[in-house]
Amino acid sequence: MNLSNIGIIARLELTQRLRSVGWYVLLGVFALVLVGVTALAFAVFSGGDTVGAGVYSVVVNMVLLLVILLSPTLSGNAINGDRDAATLAAVQVTSASTGDIMLGKLVAAVASGGAFLVVALPFLAGSLLGGGASPLVLLVSLLVLAVEIVIVAAIGVGLSGLIARPLFSVATTYLAVAALAIGSLIVFGLGGMAIRSEATSYSRPYDYDTGQPDCERWETYTQEVPRFDLVWWVLAANPFVVLADATPTEYSESGYPVDLFGQIKYGVRSAQQSPLEQRYDACEDSSGYSSNAREVIDSSVPSWFVGLGVQVVIAGSLFAGAWGRTRTPARRLPPGTRIG
Repeated sequence: MNLSNIGIIARLELTQRLRSVGWYVLLGVFALVLVGVTALAFAVFSGGDTVGAGVYSVVVNMVLLLVILLSPTLSGNAINGDRDAATLAAVQVTSASTGDIMLGKLVAAVASGGAFLVVALPFLAGSLLGGGASPLVLLVSLLVLAVEIVIVAAIGVGLSGLIARPLFSVATTYLAVAALAIGSLIVFGLGGMAIRSEATSYSRPYDYDTGQPDCERWETYTQEVPRFDLVWWVLAANPFVVLADATPTEYSESGYPVDLFGQIKYGVRSAQQSPLEQRYDACEDSSGYSSNAREVIDSSVPSWFVGLGVQVVIAGSLFAGAWGRTRTPARRLPPGTRIG
C-alpha cells in the first residue's frame, strides 16, 4: 500500500463530489436543520444548570443520524459505480494496488461523513457556551462518533465492491444500516412483548384516607409482563446505543441523567432489570421506589464494547470481501460487467 496513491484516489473521489452543487446544498440544509434542532434543544434543557450538556448530546446524535441517512448514498456505489462507468479498470492498471483503491475510497467516504461533523462544530461550540458539558464527555462522544462514521462508510464501500449494480448496493447499504439503527429497536420491542412471564408485585402504598403510607400491610398481586430483560442485548449494536452507552453519564442532584446520552443509557440499562419481582414501598422512600437512575446504571452491565465489536466484524467482513472481489487479475466477474 502506498499513502500517496491512497491520497490521490481519495482526492479524486472528493473532487467529484465537490464539483456538485447538490453537495453544498445538502450541507446547507443540514446546517439549517441544526439551527432548528439546537434552538429546540436549548428550549428543552433550559430549566437546569447543565444546558450545554443536553444541547451538546442532541447535536451529536443529530450528526450521527445524518451520517446514517446519507452515508449509504455517498459510499454505497464507491466501487461498482466506477466499474459501471468503466473507470475502475483504468485505475487498476496504474501503480495503485487493490489496497490503495479500497482505502482511498474508504478515506473519501469517511471524509464525506466527517464533513457533517465539521458543519456541526459551531453548534457544538454554542452548546459549550451553555455550560455543563464535561471534557471527558466531549472526548469520548466525539471519538465514538468518529468510529461510527468509519464503520458506516466501510459497510457502504464493502457492499459496493460485493454487489455489481450501484442501485442495489446503495439499497442494501441502507438496509444494513437500518437493520442496526431501526431493526434492532423493532426486534427488541416485538421480542420483549412476545416473551411474557408471570410477575409478582409487592407494595405498601399510601393510605389515601390518612395521607400516610400503611406500613403494616403488604399488598401482593400477579400479572403477566413482557420480558425485555431477555432481549435487551439486541440493542447493543445500535449505533445510538453504542454512542450513549460508551459516553460517561452526568447526573443531576436527584440522580437523573442531564443529557440525551444518559437518558438513552438509562432506558437500555433499565431494560436489563428483571420484572419478575417488583416492589413499591412508600414506607422506605417518599417516592415509593428504592433506586434512581444512577443506581440502575451502576448496577447494570455496559454493552457498548460488544455492540461496537459486532459492528466492526460486520464492516470488516464486508470490506475484506470487497477487497478480494476487486483484486486483479480477477478470476470471475459478474455478468455484464464493463472492463474497458
